[in-house]
Amino acid sequence: MSFDFKEQYKTEILPKLQKDLGIKNAMQIPKIEKIVLNMGIGTYVASGNKDFSSLRNDLALIAGQLPKVQHSRKSISNFKLREGMPVGMTVTLRGDRMYAFIQKLIAIILPRVRDFRGISSRSFDQEGNFNFGIKEHTIFPEVPQTDVVKPHGLQITIKFTGGNKVQSKALLDALGFPFMK
Repeated sequence: MSFDFKEQYKTEILPKLQKDLGIKNAMQIPKIEKIVLNMGIGTYVASGNKDFSSLRNDLALIAGQLPKVQHSRKSISNFKLREGMPVGMTVTLRGDRMYAFIQKLIAIILPRVRDFRGISSRSFDQEGNFNFGIKEHTIFPEVPQTDVVKPHGLQITIKFTGGNKVQSKALLDALGFPFMK
């Protein structure tokens, strides 16, 4: 599944993008460096649930690898946060898993969102990286619907090598990313 997408990406999409953007050197073409998935679990843990293994398993199923649990660095009494409490999980995807995830995201996941009209194209930062959120992690087909206690949000960051907002958006358009019209 991902091999065909990776081949198409390298043989068709990148040369077409180079021609469209007028880039002479092939090394200056923006490429996807990595995809980072983040899930905040601070409210889940603060509400009294000490066992967040179901969320960890769900994120592992979504990404295809185990997430790293992030712990708080300091205590904040207003948020009922203590030093060392788990507050989030993160997964970094590179290589074949990254290509498989982005293909699955474009072809399967985003069309499953109810009343989906596209993703806002205003979510690029200064370096040209793209950030967007998904309100419920249950839209992924890998997550067993019977085991979900509470739907959680998921933040996805697509990091590009070099480039700027215009070049990064052109690459995502060439991949078929569903932006709002």
